[in-house]
Amino acid sequence: MPKTKSLMPLKEEDIPYKMLSQDAFSQWLGIEILECEKGRCKLGMTIRKDMLNSMNKAHGGISYSLADTAFGFAANTHGKYAVSIETSINHIEALDEGDYLVAESVIEKVNNKLGFNIIEVKRGDDLVALFKGVVYRTQKDWEE
Repeated sequence: MPKTKSLMPLKEEDIPYKMLSQDAFSQWLGIEILECEKGRCKLGMTIRKDMLNSMNKAHGGISYSLADTAFGFAANTHGKYAVSIETSINHIEALDEGDYLVAESVIEKVNNKLGFNIIEVKRGDDLVALFKGVVYRTQKDWEE
């Protein structure tokens, strides 16, 4: 009889690292995990030339993607697969090549099925975007 490997639940703070290792898009963006704990994740990245739009500013999808990744990583630190069901962003400042952005997601409210997050995207001390998201929590555990 073949032996089956028993899968152990991942530690909450390890889930975002596993997610990033399986996320080619976030890797292409150059996203790095700066801090992570249950209910909170802080990410950083630098705007590159190939991320600029026709006005020589960062495409709005870049700050959105950084915030969305922080949102997803933080939401999943509760140990269950969590998927976004609604998101929105306010772009406050235009971004340039070379700008270093930091997005921090903090769970504002959690219940059994839904989580509500607000993510601030900053360039230094300046708030450049504000992202809001609602996540649905499945019953599937994150496992090694």
